[in-house]
Amino acid sequence: MQAFDVVILGAGAAGLMCAMTAGQRGRRVLLVERGEHAGAKILISGGGRCNFTNLEAAPERFISANPHFCKSALSRYTQRDFIALVERHRIAYHEKTLGQLFCDGSARAILAMLLAECAAAHVDLRVRHNVTGITRDGSDRFHIETDRGSFDSGALVLATGGLSIPKLGATSFAYDTARRFDLAVIEPEPGLVPLKMTGETLELCRSLSGVSVDAIVSCDRQNFRENILFTHRGLSGPATLQISSYWRKGDTLSINLAPTLEPRSFLKDRKRTRPKAELKNILAEVVPARLAQALADNVAPGQSMADLPDRTLNAVADRLSRWEVRPTESEGWPKAEVTVGGIDTAGLSSKTMEARSVRGLYAIGEAVDVTGWLGGYNFQWAWSSGWSAGVAL
Repeated sequence: MQAFDVVILGAGAAGLMCAMTAGQRGRRVLLVERGEHAGAKILISGGGRCNFTNLEAAPERFISANPHFCKSALSRYTQRDFIALVERHRIAYHEKTLGQLFCDGSARAILAMLLAECAAAHVDLRVRHNVTGITRDGSDRFHIETDRGSFDSGALVLATGGLSIPKLGATSFAYDTARRFDLAVIEPEPGLVPLKMTGETLELCRSLSGVSVDAIVSCDRQNFRENILFTHRGLSGPATLQISSYWRKGDTLSINLAPTLEPRSFLKDRKRTRPKAELKNILAEVVPARLAQALADNVAPGQSMADLPDRTLNAVADRLSRWEVRPTESEGWPKAEVTVGGIDTAGLSSKTMEARSVRGLYAIGEAVDVTGWLGGYNFQWAWSSGWSAGVAL
């Protein structure tokens, strides 16, 4: 049995950051990965360009049963710290929108940077190792059994992620292990995921499949303004993905399809200034033509503005500003980008990520009940939580 100071299970973003940080402090680190290679999720993120952080990362843009938990880690290792690391490795990057930072080239540059840092810190990385058992002896050391060897360490870090993107090998391993050590787990739910519709709403979505529109989507006092995308199953697009992390089955979404204007005033003005124009053509001034056609066909197909009473125009305006839909379900784990829920933060130290009741056991990254918004926030949580554990090991 090989002995280490630290064994980290999971060589994703959080695991790699934790390993390099602990290794830089002189710890003998073993990083164990079940898959074929490290950083699989890094490589597919951001369309292959890795949205590695966000300039606007702040605690209020993360979801957790304890919204204060992430404050310590995010303030001690910030987006500026990770950007400095990226710049030190001379990786070119750019801001795309809303503070989102992407590599100019491939996401492989971020993975190569992390692997280089781990190598320089003498981290022992083992891939294709499936953990078959974990025990803890009377001396508080952990014994990790794998199908390719046994290891012993004074500290164990759970960095195997959540349930999102199962095609990359996501499992409930972190949750199952946490429960074996009597740590509570908040029921995981798919996050940043498209939403399915039914009935007339689904028919409309199918007829508009491929149409994208700037909108404000609201649910439970939370709202996001970005594009929504109509699909043959319901709604997707950035604003939908964002709100999905807050949505729960049975909730109604309110969608403002024309966030830049006051619809009632706009339609009444156009009735006065363009009385002969059809409603669909007026609506096409503010929404895509196919959506304008669908909205017009629903209330006044082929009619001119002059023919429409104010009550009809008001109904159209309300549909524009407060279109209410009730999704039936999300598209689930295969389409989810992240996990909402996870290992309960009540059982962890916010400064070190160590379990309060199990000395030497740590949990970081997506395995923990901290979920960021779309746009690099979840990577920042991986870097911050991984670093926090790494400096404590």
